Amino acid sequence: MIKIPFRIGHGYDVHALGEGLKLWLGGVMVPHSKGCIAHSDGDVAIHALCDAMLGALALGDIGQHFPDTSDEFKGMDSKILLRRVNDMVAAKGYHVANADITIAAQKPRLAGYIPEMREALAGILRVDVSQVSVKATTTEHLGFTGREEGIAVWASVLLSAV
Repeated sequence: MIKIPFRIGHGYDVHALGEGLKLWLGGVMVPHSKGCIAHSDGDVAIHALCDAMLGALALGDIGQHFPDTSDEFKGMDSKILLRRVNDMVAAKGYHVANADITIAAQKPRLAGYIPEMREALAGILRVDVSQVSVKATTTEHLGFTGREEGIAVWASVLLSAV
């Protein structure tokens, strides 16, 4: 791998919502009647962030490293996956300079949980909370997110060489 000072990655993930499941977003359990249907705990925000970090270093995607066909990852806390990805990034001589995450969900309202998400993610990434941005938006009742069938997340990350 060519060592360049900065590398940018982008991640995107979607999970369908199902009744009676826990909703994990950005490392925080958010009270809601629905949660993400997934092999792991379904934290779609962390999954998008992992993809952005892996993509920045051309290391593939989250499914390549943590396949949903493996019993090892069934029900796994996505914070563990993010720690592992962060360790992979560090092993290549990089660290997160900043991350920017946008969550699209009609419900629940997420504004009150964003500070806790930023703290949780910054702790896992071993960076200052000012280096992690989390934003939430609705889709004005349009599309699958607007119909509350799922949640979509976009993540961008800038990695800096150590």
